[in-house]
Amino acid sequence: MLPWVVRRTRLPLLSLRCADCRSESATTGDGRFRVNANGKLLDVWLLVRCVSCGRTSKLTVHERVPVRSLDPAELRGYRVNDPGLVASRLLDPLLARRSRFTLDWTGAWRLDAPPASLDEAWPVQVEVAFEDPVPVRPDRLIAQRLGLSRNEVLRRIKCDTPLRRPTSSGFRFTVMPAD
Repeated sequence: MLPWVVRRTRLPLLSLRCADCRSESATTGDGRFRVNANGKLLDVWLLVRCVSCGRTSKLTVHERVPVRSLDPAELRGYRVNDPGLVASRLLDPLLARRSRFTLDWTGAWRLDAPPASLDEAWPVQVEVAFEDPVPVRPDRLIAQRLGLSRNEVLRRIKCDTPLRRPTSSGFRFTVMPAD
């Protein structure tokens, strides 16, 4: 069984329309939160910046929540701009749905795999694991790594996961010998 791992290399861009220049891409940059206290209530925003014009916008993480309802470690993470907390909030599907953005993973991930050697004993089994929810099409991932055409991938690969649909969860496949 060959292990392949899909890893994030940086935070993905956000597909989010800018109010000033109408660009469709924004970034969290180094990742910063803004925490605002109003009495015993807190507002927490994740700051994002337009890639074209540099305008800063806010994505609401928490709105008017009592201070005591937040975990002290989480609150400290917001105050010190913890990179792990920035990544977890950015990858949170509820925040994406509420703030109406999608993630653009282009160039933000890599595949770590041992050298492809199809001269081994047949069939060859491969297990693909994901460290972050990077959506990839299995047929493209396999074709790129093994140097096969996508038609050949569809012919030679046996897999329970649909090969032409994006997935962000681990899967296994078997490479069958060429005819």
